[in-house]
Amino acid sequence: MSTPTRKHTALPKAQTLVEALPWLTRHHGKTVVIKFGGNAMVDDELKAAFAKDVVFLRHAGLRPVVVHGGGPQISAALERMGLESEFKAGLRVTTPEAMDVVRMVLAGQVQRELVGLLNQHGPLAVGLTGEDAGTMTAVKHFAELNGERIDIGRVGEITHIDTGAIETLLDDGRIPVVSSVARSGDDGHVYNVNADTAAAALAAALGAETLMVLTDVEGLYEDWPHSDEVISKLTASELEALLPQLASGMVPKMQGCLHAVRNGVTTARVIDGRVQHSILLEIFTDEGIGTMVVPDTEEGQA
Repeated sequence: MSTPTRKHTALPKAQTLVEALPWLTRHHGKTVVIKFGGNAMVDDELKAAFAKDVVFLRHAGLRPVVVHGGGPQISAALERMGLESEFKAGLRVTTPEAMDVVRMVLAGQVQRELVGLLNQHGPLAVGLTGEDAGTMTAVKHFAELNGERIDIGRVGEITHIDTGAIETLLDDGRIPVVSSVARSGDDGHVYNVNADTAAAALAAALGAETLMVLTDVEGLYEDWPHSDEVISKLTASELEALLPQLASGMVPKMQGCLHAVRNGVTTARVIDGRVQHSILLEIFTDEGIGTMVVPDTEEGQA
């Protein structure tokens, strides 16, 4: 029998698919909560790649849930309206006027665009906010700076998650896209909730396999700014010890990862959202491209 001389140019694609098999098996039927943020939210190519990744996860048998903020879009909208953006302890100071803008931008602009991108691939995505079906309940959050308690306005801290609406959507094969605003059970006000914190709380409440937080850095650096060596894996306790040394913008992300793995989530990962298809690289390959946090009691799984 003669050996075929024609090269099968598609063979590498088949090999890539086969290599993904153990991960597809491991993650099948598992819930993954993805916090969408940073550059991936404002770069059109990255946004389109993100939407494809999430739809791929859904068709590969996972149950993706997307949680998003909208920092750059909120800042731009506030500027257009002549309202100042101010940050304290890494969190946006949110006046009642600013809260109206936050709500409008998150639920009416960012979420709509993301739902539209996902739905180019089929009738999959459904947008909701933490207010819908009482998904997220919050109380007023006070920031702490140098040991002082600071009022930062309509910024909320999640007190309760009701996963009912999201579970129903997942069971129906949909992709929930959740805006991080929540209503208070105490005063009835609507609060702006940090999206990293919201994603972590939702991942814990859903019993997710993985929390993934997209950032504009490669991961958690070993000794920033003296080194750009990324820590590829660390335990909850190791992360807790590092928290006081972190830059303020990284604190909510890493606190979220810590909360998730201490409350039943198998792994929490901070990944570089500037890399196209970073989600797929992280979930389906050996060479994870960010920082993975695992519970103290387990070695965790790559």
